[in-house]
Amino acid sequence: MSNTLQGSIISGVYDVEASAFEIHKVKNFNTQSVLNKVQCENLYRYLSLHEDDEDGQIITLYDQMPLMLTRQEICSLKKDLEQIKKLYQ
Repeated sequence: MSNTLQGSIISGVYDVEASAFEIHKVKNFNTQSVLNKVQCENLYRYLSLHEDDEDGQIITLYDQMPLMLTRQEICSLKKDLEQIKKLYQ
């Protein structure tokens, strides 16, 4: 069984059997990555600590491609991550 999430920043599918969220899209970039519960919580915590940074934050896709997030996008990503975190429960 799986659950699809079409968030503002992240889109993908939660695989219940694997207990993992498969990321298919970040912003408008297609990607193929897996986010486990601990990674989701760590990313959420990091963004919470830095959501007021005026210059935003940079995340990377494939550990190579930097992707800039504005403060507003950080808030949107946090909301997406909150939805993903609910799927792990």
